[in-house]
Amino acid sequence: MMGGMGTAADAGDALGHTPCLPEPTGPGPVGITSLYLKDISRPDPWAAGVSARELMVSLWYPATPSGGRRARYMTPAESELQLTSRGITGVPRDVLSTTRTNAVSGATPAGRQRALPLVVLSPGFTNSRGTLTALAEDLASHGYVVAGIDHTYESFATAFPDGRVTTCLARETRRRGSGFWEKVVAGRAADVSFVLSELTGAHPAWPGAGLIDSSRMAMAGHSVGGAAAIPAMLADSRIRAGIDMDGSTCAPIPDHGLSRPFLFLGKQSNYTPGSGGNATTWERDWKLLTGWKRWLLVAGAIHASFTDLGLLADKVGIDTGASLSGARSLDITRAYVRAFFDQHLRGEPQALLDQPSARYPEVTFGVPDAEARA
Repeated sequence: MMGGMGTAADAGDALGHTPCLPEPTGPGPVGITSLYLKDISRPDPWAAGVSARELMVSLWYPATPSGGRRARYMTPAESELQLTSRGITGVPRDVLSTTRTNAVSGATPAGRQRALPLVVLSPGFTNSRGTLTALAEDLASHGYVVAGIDHTYESFATAFPDGRVTTCLARETRRRGSGFWEKVVAGRAADVSFVLSELTGAHPAWPGAGLIDSSRMAMAGHSVGGAAAIPAMLADSRIRAGIDMDGSTCAPIPDHGLSRPFLFLGKQSNYTPGSGGNATTWERDWKLLTGWKRWLLVAGAIHASFTDLGLLADKVGIDTGASLSGARSLDITRAYVRAFFDQHLRGEPQALLDQPSARYPEVTFGVPDAEARA
């Protein structure tokens, strides 16, 4: 459902079924709630004359078992705009609002006070926070609090509690000169810092916020959301570790470098070291990442493989061109992202991050030429 996914001319039987996300792999039930947050300290970067930045955030968290209602994947209005804005026809316009999730809306949070690490997720440009739900649910089932941010006016559709649905205004400014992506990632860094403060400040925006260990917070993102992890870390020392999933980076790292742990996780076709193109941005930043770092490549993946969209496209009969199934690529994404956070936020060493794994033969370690392993 990213650009270039085509239409579902031959959706076959898939349309007769409600798509569902894979179950989380962790032992615990997952709850979810949505927060409406307003940052009055800065104007909106995209909407002229709007004096505050408004955000919608989903929180996934470990919950006590309950028979409550599973959360909607997104609202019907968001589903329709996400599909029509991509030119996707031949699937029901509400398919993304009927997609089955695993988290229970408003379930009671579980855990010890100040004990749970927090991971912030930032989606790709035009995507909503919902597109990282399968990853978020999985992390929450393993004891993480996960905050997925909709970066307002950078998604095709964001529904607010008062009924407004904002659209992707940022796209309209894209052709007005250079510096566009730098503006996007700087704004996202500000969004992330604001959300961290809202969740860990003196008057937290979420009643369950006492569960969060504010000394163990990190960020992962897809596409430009992954690229934004670097400027977010540079701007905010509370972000202990970062992951860029398949996003070319654009904000320069200062010469003194970035010493916190960082993971590049990308598709082999675009991010193989020495191949030019997008890989050159990772090569530039790799030299300036002075702490723990890895560069992992996934064979057969496409851009959408690191999100729910590859899986959902498979389920409704859209040919994405990926040689790796959406379900398999989600398994891989979940495994490596969780291993990274378990190692760097929980201090639990992960063999998966140190050598190739027979369980995931699609994943190889990319090592730029200058640093070929002895």
